[in-house]
Order: sequence, then C-alpha cells, then structure tokens
Amino acid sequence: MADRFRLTLAQLNPTVGDLRANARIAREVWETAKAAGADMIAFPEMFITGYQLQDLVKKPAFAMDVQRVLEELAADCADGPAIGIGGPLPGGAKPFNAYFVLQGGKIDATVLKHHLPNYAVFDEKRYYYAGDPAGPVRVGPVRIGMPICEDAWFEDVTETLAETGAEILLVPNGSPYHRGKMDIRQAQMVARVVETGLPLVYLNLLGGQDDQIFDGASFVLNPHGVLTHQMPAFEPALTHVDFEHGPEGWLAIEGEKAHLPDAWEADYHAMVLALGDYMRKAGFSKAVLGLSGGVDSALVAAIASDALGPENVRCVMLPSKYTSDMSLEDAGETARRLGCQLDTVSIAGAHDAVGDALSDLFTGLAPDVTEENIQSRLRGVMLMAISNKFGEMLLTTGNKSEVAVGYSTIYGDMAGGYNPVKDLYKTRVFETCRWRNANHRDWMAGPAGEVIPPRVIDKPPTAELREDQKDEDSLPPYADLDVMLEMLIDKEASVSDVVAMGYDRTTVKKIESLIYINEYKRFQAAPGARLTERAFWLDRRYPIVNRWRDTLDE
Repeated sequence: MADRFRLTLAQLNPTVGDLRANARIAREVWETAKAAGADMIAFPEMFITGYQLQDLVKKPAFAMDVQRVLEELAADCADGPAIGIGGPLPGGAKPFNAYFVLQGGKIDATVLKHHLPNYAVFDEKRYYYAGDPAGPVRVGPVRIGMPICEDAWFEDVTETLAETGAEILLVPNGSPYHRGKMDIRQAQMVARVVETGLPLVYLNLLGGQDDQIFDGASFVLNPHGVLTHQMPAFEPALTHVDFEHGPEGWLAIEGEKAHLPDAWEADYHAMVLALGDYMRKAGFSKAVLGLSGGVDSALVAAIASDALGPENVRCVMLPSKYTSDMSLEDAGETARRLGCQLDTVSIAGAHDAVGDALSDLFTGLAPDVTEENIQSRLRGVMLMAISNKFGEMLLTTGNKSEVAVGYSTIYGDMAGGYNPVKDLYKTRVFETCRWRNANHRDWMAGPAGEVIPPRVIDKPPTAELREDQKDEDSLPPYADLDVMLEMLIDKEASVSDVVAMGYDRTTVKKIESLIYINEYKRFQAAPGARLTERAFWLDRRYPIVNRWRDTLDE
C-alpha cells in the first residue's frame, strides 16, 4: 500500500449553465494537478453546471447535455489523476444531486446526496430526489467517503461511511455565504471528525450567482479537529493536500493557512465579488449609477469601482431644483476620489414639463409625494436611457432599511439590474463606508485611501425631493429604526417584543405596517448581494397582499 496520497482541491468559480466553459476550467486545472503529481483533483458540489440551478435542472435537454460534457471530460482526462466533480444525475421526474468520480476515461463511481436542504435559500426537495447513503469510493490506495454538503451536517451519513471503510472524508459543498457562516461550518465539521476519527476535507464553491455568494474558505481537518489547511475566502485557489499513511491511518500533512477576514471585510468582499460576477456572467463590463452626494450611492460607487475598475463605472448626478450645492460638491468629490467618470444631467426641465402636462388634471390638488416620486422616476428614465445607449448595467442604491419600509420609489430609484447594498441596513452602510476608507486590499480594483468624503458619511440623510427634507422627518433615527427592523424582519419578533425594548408602540406598529404594505415593491426589486440569513428574496417569502397585523398585545 502506498503511504502517500496527494489530493488537489480546486476552489474555483463556475458559471451556471456554461457547461463547456466549466469543463474547460476543470481540464486546465487537471493538467496542473497532473503536473504536480496529484492522485486526485476535487471540485465542489455542482461544479460542472454551476449552482443553484433552480428549474433549469428539470429541463431534459439540459440533463442530457450535462451527461455528454461529463463523459467528454472523463475521456479527455483518462491518463492522470482521478476527478471528483459535482453535477445532476437524471433520475426520472427529478434528477439526483450527485458527485461523480472520473477514472480511467469514464465515470467510475457516482455518489448521491441523501439529505436535501429545504430551508433559507434552498428548495432541493423541489428539484432533486434523495439518494440512498453509499459507501466509500476507492481512489488509488485510499477509500474516500464523499458526503455531499448537507450530508456532512448530519452524523448518520458520515458514520455510515466510517463504518463501511472510509479512510478520508471529502465533503464537496455549494455553501453560500452569510455573516458568521464560517464559524458554523467549522463547528459542524469538527463534530464529524470527532465522531468518525477520520480526516475531513471541506471543499466549497466560489463565486456569485444572482443574490448568493459562495465564499470558498475551504479547509482540511485532521482527527481531533486539528486544522491543517485553510484556503482563502472569496478568492480562487488550487491547493495540494498531501496525506500520509501511518499507525493512526491517513493524516493530512500540515500546509498553508490563509487569514480569514472579519465580518466587515467579509461583507465588503462578498458585495464586490457578487457584483463583479453578476456583471461578468450576465455579459456586462461597465456599470452606471446615480450619484446623489449621499452615502448609499457613494458606497455603491466604491463597490463598483473595486469590482470593475473605476474606468468602467459611470456616475451620473441628476440635480433638481431641490438639490443642494453640498450634494453637487459631494458627488463631484466622491467621483474624483474614486477616479470614476461623472456626468451631470439636470431633471429640472423634464420635471417642469411633466408638471405642465399634468397641471389640468391636478388642478386644485396640493403637492404631495406624487410630485416627489415624479423626480425619482425621471431620474430612473434618464439613467435607463444612459444604460441602454452605452450598454452599461444600471445599479440601484437602496439600502435594506429603505427597502424594508418602502422609502424607495418603484420605477424610480429602484430601476436597475443589481443592488450591491440591498442587504445592508443603513447603520451598517455608514460603518462600511468608514471601513472602506480605512482599508485597502489587493483584490480591490479601486484606489486606496479615503475614497468616500467624510462629509458624505456624517451629514443627515435626505432624498432632497422637497425643501429642507430629511429622512428623520418621517422615520425614527436610523439607529432606532434598524433595531426595530432587525427584530421584526431578521428575528421575526412580535410587536410586543420590540415595545419591551423601550420603543413606542405606535411607532413600532407604523414600522410593521410599512414592512407589510411594501412587499409589492420588494417583489419587483433588482436582486442584490445576500449577506444575512434574512435577506429580501429567497430567505423571506411573504405574500404581496396580506391583511394580517400583530395585535396580540392589544
């Protein structure tokens, strides 16, 4: 029996549906692994197709194409290391979520996922059949157990593998990021290692897909939960892990351990990766956004600059008669510091024209939010025209606080293709701006330094849709509002729970009402980077029309 086994881990970024490009990536890194003397190269869950596939996985022609591409990959990579790669396996009315082992020019073994997650962003029971637990697969001198993602979160599958002769556990994952996820993953995997006494390889997918971000951060544990390898978060990596056989069985020889980011850096890197991948995978290279002189659009401009390069970001200032000189100055200074192009397109004439066109119909009616929203929608029209003319994706800039209570205008500032800050409450927007000003990393394409002017962060937020308007004219201070929103949305707390924290009941009821009545806006909103377990979209699915309100404490 050989006493060495080299496993190459491919923490890479596939594109959903681009089967041949994903297979091409696999071939290229297989060549690298072969040259490095690897016995096997492993790819994450569903790598050949990208993940998540949603209803695409149910299409028969897609399933046939996947099998053809896998067979071609196996034939092309016959004379070197084995390949472990995830993809769907046809199963009749629904496929299986499978992990294929390619050896000797063919698909040599297939492992099926047993536990199908059906919570948060996952609907796997809708899309897949559950497979029966299987034993380990022999690759060279080693019997490898391959619990797919969720299967390693339950002790039954890994214990079955250990009992049937597995010597190493390889866990291919498509585990999306949310704040604090890494601690949860490592705790679960340490538990599996302690229970089975086997070394474990946790290999996670990388890249943005719609709202979800797969953050990589793969790692290797030896028995007793000893960390031997830590791959970087949010970045591609190819890592060779050497196992050595001895009296205690197979053990991983200690390797490199990348530094993992704190919560602020992780969120920011997630937003940058999500936007860059969404643009690239959708076929866009340039972005446009409305730069108001406020904090939200400044942060979006910074994220876009770091994701795409400042030269690929167009900022547009769209002043009205209510726009202050301070906002004009702050927008100009933000664009200058970031190195982005700034165009100015006044909406004053268009606003007057719309007012004139509606004047007869609106005679005798006092100005109200109608006239305010016309301004926002005119800005949306201008920005969409620029987007269409120059082929630049329009980014929206509404934070989670505004999106939660409807303080964003549908068909106005909500118009656009992607929202990088959709899952950031306003108070986190402020702190994220300060973090970016104080930090720069190699993966940021934008400039270092204080790229967001401090005045933009510190001044009172305002939409400037009427004279002397401030957000706090009609909303609680964001420090209070965000606590209420986090309780009502993220923690599903009752009104009485929030009131018990010291907040006025009338105010809490108003916020609760605003959350419910604005569901229709969120249903039509652009996707955005998921940073928490209660992001607006797949994590939180409420009816659009809903008459229920919390009256239990009345």
